[in-house]
Amino acid sequence: MNTVHLRARRAGHAPAPRARVVIAKPGLDGHDRGAKVIARALRDAGYEVVYTGLHQTPEQIVATVIAEDAPLLGLSVLSGAHLTIVEKVIQLLAEEDAGDVRILVGGIIPDADIAALEALGVHAVFTPGAGIGGIVESVDRLLVTADTTVTTETPHTSEPALEQAC
Repeated sequence: MNTVHLRARRAGHAPAPRARVVIAKPGLDGHDRGAKVIARALRDAGYEVVYTGLHQTPEQIVATVIAEDAPLLGLSVLSGAHLTIVEKVIQLLAEEDAGDVRILVGGIIPDADIAALEALGVHAVFTPGAGIGGIVESVDRLLVTADTTVTTETPHTSEPALEQAC
């Protein structure tokens, strides 16, 4: 049992629900272990997680974010189509008046593409080796602060790259 639920159980009440997060697996890539691990970690941290499953189109992903009224979207992309997919998702979110949705991208992202994702408006990029605890802490910070600074965590960083707003 995770720490949040264990503390709540000892205190005799359920933990307060946290924000809803959509985790999506766009494109034709069928490898979703990482997305499921992150979805479970966020659920265990108290978030309400909606996992869209495999092979989602940008339109399906945005429709889920809108329907679930989720302030955060995590995209897991291993296929190499991350720039095209993220650009389309961000465009569709803007068209739906949901440009304020925070976006995280994880997967096989070449270092050269991280800056391009940041320029598109991605709030954090996680590459192989990023710690689960750091990802959860980044989600916490993104959903607590109104700061829209784009940040990145790479496997070479032991601490989350996001800094809490003053």
